[in-house]
Amino acid sequence: MVTPIAVVGPTASGKSALGIALAKRLDGEVVNVDSMQLYRGMDIGTAKLTMEEREGVVHHQLDVLDVTETASVARYQQEAIADVEEIMSRGKTPILVGGSMLYVQSLVDDWQFPPTDPAVRQAWQDKLDEVGIEKLHAHLAEIDPQAAAIIEDRDPRRTVRALEVIELTGEPFQASQPPKDAPPRWGTTILGLKTTPEWLNPRIELRTRLMFERGFVAEVENLVENHGLIAASTAGRAIGYAQVLAAMAGELPWEDVEERTVIGTRRYVRRQRSWFNRDQRVQWIEASGDTVAQAYTILGLE
Repeated sequence: MVTPIAVVGPTASGKSALGIALAKRLDGEVVNVDSMQLYRGMDIGTAKLTMEEREGVVHHQLDVLDVTETASVARYQQEAIADVEEIMSRGKTPILVGGSMLYVQSLVDDWQFPPTDPAVRQAWQDKLDEVGIEKLHAHLAEIDPQAAAIIEDRDPRRTVRALEVIELTGEPFQASQPPKDAPPRWGTTILGLKTTPEWLNPRIELRTRLMFERGFVAEVENLVENHGLIAASTAGRAIGYAQVLAAMAGELPWEDVEERTVIGTRRYVRRQRSWFNRDQRVQWIEASGDTVAQAYTILGLE
């Protein structure tokens, strides 16, 4: 029986390359689990593989949203599950590749989404408008440190959602999510790329520099001028895009944009490490070594 393989871990750790190698070896197809790669036109800043780099491997859940749309974990879960099961029905191996934590969990776990109440959500939205995202996120950190640790401190939508769930359930936001020791959906094997700051930080700096050299600012300008990208949108808060948009608005000096992007990426990586390290089902691979050989050993391949 064909079972999926998930490749997870921090940004810039080499997930995409390993995913391609596994897909080619196992006659597989890749299902993207990076929330920002869902967006059409967000290519350079998300390190989305080009058609050439995909080496003929079919990819799913790439370029499915306009930048004016709000990415939804619930919608992603429904559509990505359908993709995985359709791939399996053809006898091919789904390779789930990405590091967006809640999206990974929505796919590999039987996660029933917690309740919602428009009035409660609006009350927290009003509070956000009153005090701003920094203070509201600080409030979340006081009442639910675990939720604050995984939600970006400049992400108003998820901060409001977490506070809504906490108020409605009377429990921490994490309590509404499935335990990380439950068997993964479909019996998925979860491979994690293990990194150290000493190894990963230079890769983040190089990747960020190459982003800007390859025309990242022009990509953002095109999305603003021709596709309606704005800073307040989900897409506009993506790391890198948020910094360029701030510079375009005169809120951040252009000479600081690259450095702020690196800093934002490092902060996100720390949250990814914390999140995936808590998942006892992950089988770890040293990202600095031969990741393909290590994956083959775990999977019992030659």
